Amino acid sequence: MNLKAAKWAGLAGTAIMAAMIVYSIATGDIGAEGSILLGMVWGQMSMVDLYVGFLLVYLWMFYREKTVLGKVFWLIFILVTGSLATGLYIYLAASNSKTETEFFFGK
Repeated sequence: MNLKAAKWAGLAGTAIMAAMIVYSIATGDIGAEGSILLGMVWGQMSMVDLYVGFLLVYLWMFYREKTVLGKVFWLIFILVTGSLATGLYIYLAASNSKTETEFFFGK
C-alpha cells in the first residue's frame, strides 16, 4: 500500500465512522440496544473481537508514538471511538511520513 492510498483509506474510515457515530447517537438508544446485544452470545463475541482488534492496532500506535502523552491519548481515543481513532491515526501517520517504512515504524 502506498502512502497516498493509506491516507485516503484512513480519511474514508474516519469519515464513515464519524457519520455513523453521529447517526447512532441521534437515532439509537445505547442503553436498551446495548443490553440486547450484550445479552446475546454473538454480541459478546463481537465485542471481544472488536476490542482484541483495538488492542492489536494500539500496539502499533504504542510502538510509533514517542511520548507518554501520545501513547495515553491514543489508548483512550481508540477505546472510546474505536475505528474512528484507527482511521484518523492511519491518515495522520501517512500524512506525516515520507516513506512506507516511516509510516509503519515511525520517525
